[in-house]
Amino acid sequence: MNHCTGYETSLGMSRRHFLSNLGMGLGGLALSDMLTPQALAQGIMGSPSFAPKAKRVIFLFQSGGPSQLDLFDHKPTLNEQHGKELPDSVRKGQVLTGMSGNQSSLPLVGSPFKFKQHGQSGTVFSDLLPYTSKIADDICVIKSLNTEAINHGPGVTMMQTGSQLAGRPSIGSWLSYGLGSDNQDLPDFVVMNTKNKGGQPLVSRLWGSGFLPGKHDGVRFRPDKNAVLYLNNPNGVSASTRRKALDALNTIHHQQLEKTSDPVLETRIAQYEMAFRMQTSVPEVTDLSKETEATFKLYGDDSKKPGTYAANCLMARRLAERGVKFIQLYHQGWDQHGSLTKKIGVQCRETDQASAALITDLKQRGMLDDTLVIWGGEFGRTNYSQGPLGTNFGRDHHPRCFTMWMAGGGVKPGITHGETDDYGYNVVKDGVHIHDLHATMMNQLGIDHEQLTYKYQGRHFRLTDVHGHVVKNIIS
Repeated sequence: MNHCTGYETSLGMSRRHFLSNLGMGLGGLALSDMLTPQALAQGIMGSPSFAPKAKRVIFLFQSGGPSQLDLFDHKPTLNEQHGKELPDSVRKGQVLTGMSGNQSSLPLVGSPFKFKQHGQSGTVFSDLLPYTSKIADDICVIKSLNTEAINHGPGVTMMQTGSQLAGRPSIGSWLSYGLGSDNQDLPDFVVMNTKNKGGQPLVSRLWGSGFLPGKHDGVRFRPDKNAVLYLNNPNGVSASTRRKALDALNTIHHQQLEKTSDPVLETRIAQYEMAFRMQTSVPEVTDLSKETEATFKLYGDDSKKPGTYAANCLMARRLAERGVKFIQLYHQGWDQHGSLTKKIGVQCRETDQASAALITDLKQRGMLDDTLVIWGGEFGRTNYSQGPLGTNFGRDHHPRCFTMWMAGGGVKPGITHGETDDYGYNVVKDGVHIHDLHATMMNQLGIDHEQLTYKYQGRHFRLTDVHGHVVKNIIS
């Protein structure tokens, strides 16, 4: 059996095993079950180690790598030197992907979009983001993100788990393990993908619990009447019949637990019970029919269409209201190696209004202060053209610098953090590694990222591995 470390508490021991050792037997189990909602609400930490600024996180993940140079990071130098070769003094020997590394020329390409300042903060956005521009004073734009990963698989895995290697627990799983749940009828960690989007594949390990107990897996909500697979009863099986079957099964499981403490069996019991409760809670939370027309107008017409990015943003707010700890939205299509000018416009029309609406909606409901919202992808795009320079130009992957934004949850609003060089190729001030992003996110939730660990195969693991520093300049 693997043992929890860092925030080691009595919750690290099976509560049934504890009661059994006291000689309480099945009578003790009955008392234990009466206390379950309170006990299971706590993660391994028991409570945050210091006062949290955020109670929950909504991560709006833009899969594929949005072009920071066409959205946030305005570089007039690129327009002035459009078509000229990327200087070796700027590239500094960086290894490129196989998609552009064999090009005989790496011509600089300026953004075809117009940029201007917005809000009292004067934050710069391109004209591709008219709605995000309106919330300029509510968000913190970080222009100095960086990572080692240069391809999508390792890049997305790094952003979601803190490692380029598959198999580590995802962010939401770490938060579920550490902090537990604020709603016993819904999962701690919910995932939604925009339907009918192409691009790099998204696989379930990205929201998996890795070597943590399986109950910390993310639960994917789908845009149909069966939002969670295998949740509904089969035809001819009533809720009362299902309840009786679970009670009988739990009796057998408890008898086994009297003999030996099995964490896998504990997880299975908990998941059966959660599934039963979710038969009522999931249809309620996924029913948007009671939302007002004003709300639908705020998020855009697509918010009435299940599975769209807009509908998922609205669903994220509903889940946040009900205490879900970590809500992950994935939106594919940002991998624009060609025809960038056309394709990035489509992406922004699908995401810009709803992303801004989520911030506005949370703020209007008094929830933004304790909800941390994160927007961004796994890396950025190059300042040079992939393929021939022309109207159908594209940009290759670029890990050295990219842009994300954060809002709420104790993050300073209306500021820009970090700088890149005049070519938009290297970070020159206040770099933020992905490990730093994770450390800051956990800090806002009241977690010391160095202390929340799990022992696996003889080593203590954490989300930030052996790295990461809280970005203190962006938090209040």
